Parts: sequence; C-alpha cells; structure tokens
Amino acid sequence: MTSTVPAPVTRTAEGSALQAVLLDMDGTLVDTEGFWWDVEVEIFAGLGHALDDSWRHVVVGGPMSRSAGFLIEATGADITLTELSVLLNDGFEDRITRALPLMPGAARLLAELAEHEVPTALVSASHRRIIDRVLSSLGAEHFTLTVAGDEVARTKPHPDPYLFAAAGLGVDPARCAVVEDTATGVASAQAAGCHVVAVPSVAPIPVAARRTVVPSLEQVDVAFLRGLMPL
Repeated sequence: MTSTVPAPVTRTAEGSALQAVLLDMDGTLVDTEGFWWDVEVEIFAGLGHALDDSWRHVVVGGPMSRSAGFLIEATGADITLTELSVLLNDGFEDRITRALPLMPGAARLLAELAEHEVPTALVSASHRRIIDRVLSSLGAEHFTLTVAGDEVARTKPHPDPYLFAAAGLGVDPARCAVVEDTATGVASAQAAGCHVVAVPSVAPIPVAARRTVVPSLEQVDVAFLRGLMPL
C-alpha cells in the first residue's frame, strides 16, 4: 500500500519521539473478547454443534472471516461464512447494547492521551458497525482516527491496519506505540514496524524485541509509552 510521508519527528521535553498511540479495541480497551466466544458457542449450539474450549485460543483476536471459517470447518456446520458473519455481528451487538465493560485502566489511559494531545487511533479487526456501536460508549472524541477490519484489504495479522492508521495520522510506524491483547494483533503491529505493548487477555504472549508485556493497562501511561521510543 502507499503511505504518506511521515510527519517530522517532534521530541518532547523527556527526549521521546513518540508520534502516535494506536490501540486495539476488543480485549484491550473493552472487556469483550469473552462476548465473541459466548456468541459463537450460542450460535453453534443452535446449529447442533458444541465448540471445544481449546478453539477459543485459535479464534481470539483474528478477523471474522478467519475465525468463522475455522469454526465452520472444525464443526462441519451447515452454514455459509456470510450467514455466520451476520449472526455473529448481530449477537455481539446485542450483548454490547446490554453491557460494555471497560478494561481496568482504559478510561484513565484515554483521558491521559487526550490531555497530552497524543494522536490516537483505534485499530480493530471488528467490522465498522461494531466499532461505531462501541464508540458510542467508549467515546469517539478520544480518537483522531478509527480503522475497522472490513475497511482494509487485509486485516490482522497482516500489517495493513496499522500501516493504514499511521498513514492516516501522517506519522512514522516506527514512532508509534501499539497496545494489543492477542498474538494476532501483536503480529500485525510488529509487521508494520511499530513498538508493541502486549496486555494478554486470553492467551499468554512472550516478551520479544520491540515488544513489552504488561499484566494490565493500569501499568501503561504516557510516560511509559514515550519511554519505548529510542532517543
């Protein structure tokens, strides 16, 4: 894909060159990864199939096409990918209408990013209809840009969503900090060349180069994110 020319690097008083923070949604800012699994279990039960709990680690954090396709193949359910995608989005939207719990530290982090005027993007594998519904509660004003999984040619684990977000903000991906909760999202961000903070929600994520792992968003603030950038 063609990216824009990165904005000039602006160093803060602390010497950081952080240009933007890019945040995943499900399992990172909102405690909804379990919602997707509950909906999947419910739909397949209605089709006469029980989902193996070990499959949850396979489908977490990925694009709906991959997750739904895997479950259809694994169960042999008589349903098309298009039909299942509609049912999954409907079921998930119903759940977040009833409740949308934030992850610990999410509200504080978003408020702090806004206070420090750090450009911030929401980058999710969820479809636009779901993102817009979540934003009505999470607060669209917290984000300069939002990227949905059905708005890019290739979604996570490909780098496209994060490259698209960086280009939209006019920043260098290498000067972006990404916060993710799954291995799929981490792979996407690192393939784009970003520094990653992993906050595992369902499955463990190991520490690696250009990747910091913390147990909660409560350990993440602007000073911490600035500290990820080399001088």
